[in-house]
Amino acid sequence: MITFDQIRRAFLVSVWFMFLTFPIMVIRVNPVEQIVEWRWKNMVLVGIGSFFLSFVWNYLMKRKELGFKKAEAGEETGTILLAQRILGEKRIYIPGLVAIGIFTMAFPLIFSMYQTTIMVTALIYVMLGLGLNIVVGLAGLLDLGYVAFYAVGAYAYALLNYHFGLSFWMVLPIGGALGAIAGIILGFPVLRLRGDYLAIVTLGFGEIIRIILENWNEFSFGPSGIANIPRPSLFGMDLSVHDSTIYIYYIMIALCLFTIFVVNRLQDSRVGRAWIALREDEIACQAMGIDKAKTKLTAFSLGATWASMAGVVFAAKTTFVNPASFTIWESIIVLCIVVLGGMGSIVGVIAGALVLILTPEYLRAFSEYRMLAFGTLLVVMMIFRPGGIIPNVRRVYKFEGVKSADKS
Repeated sequence: MITFDQIRRAFLVSVWFMFLTFPIMVIRVNPVEQIVEWRWKNMVLVGIGSFFLSFVWNYLMKRKELGFKKAEAGEETGTILLAQRILGEKRIYIPGLVAIGIFTMAFPLIFSMYQTTIMVTALIYVMLGLGLNIVVGLAGLLDLGYVAFYAVGAYAYALLNYHFGLSFWMVLPIGGALGAIAGIILGFPVLRLRGDYLAIVTLGFGEIIRIILENWNEFSFGPSGIANIPRPSLFGMDLSVHDSTIYIYYIMIALCLFTIFVVNRLQDSRVGRAWIALREDEIACQAMGIDKAKTKLTAFSLGATWASMAGVVFAAKTTFVNPASFTIWESIIVLCIVVLGGMGSIVGVIAGALVLILTPEYLRAFSEYRMLAFGTLLVVMMIFRPGGIIPNVRRVYKFEGVKSADKS
């Protein structure tokens, strides 16, 4: 039931939004005719829209509070129940995977080259997100310099091909190894750091790599970058741009499946349990006899490996690299993918990457407002779904006691 207090608050919200958006939505200066246009209709629309959205917001906040109360009472939320039901029901789970697999394999044959190119970019970010999920989602180490490992892989392919003529398939494992070494080099100075201090140091590391690539002209060709990087070849055959794009798409599908398999196995292994223990309580983790330094270095090196391999594919896809492609915003986007999708959740990271990368592309028709919609989506998700789109379901073990054997 709508009360007078709710109407009053909704009215105040609409007035506040009209005041904030007045310079943008109402005033428009025409420099050609040297006149000022007053678009009062936009202010009315903002007021009406914010008035009704206030009721929706209050309704969702009440639902959120009700969910917290149920969680405190020991009841499982609908998302966790749904996730457990889907994972436990093989009759739904396996046919769903088969349908997704068929659609994924037929995607470049059904849709245009533009759609395939967008999907390749999204798959690269899926791989980046799964790599950062090891560092942030499992080990709980806030890494804001993750783009540095991405740049290591891209420049590894560009430079090794330019100087030594190495092919894509030869550089792909080399790039992964160089990324792992870079992750260990970053990990050693930050072994004693955590929280905000760790984030600042990793941010500085990412900026150091970008500045080196931008200013060391003899090594990286500076801001002009490296062009004419060859695309992957198929048994020595050169492919056209269209065929090469489809080929890279299937390469990324294979790499993403390999990444999912490895990350899933690591998550259930002794190393994965050590990462989760480190994330939950670093002091208790060390008290239980877990080598904290080794655990952190393993997380940094493995996360950097996938980022570097994604960088190799990025260089092959664009055939050109320069330092402008590896700014701090790339690290922030990948971090948003992990947080929005669900920290520690493999399926959640995949969903987060697809949403954050594909949504801005498909909202180009609303170019003036697409970033506003993008930011609004992030705010709403972090308020109402802080666990992410598909949160990780924590495993619970119950001791049921020892069953007594039958005397008979």
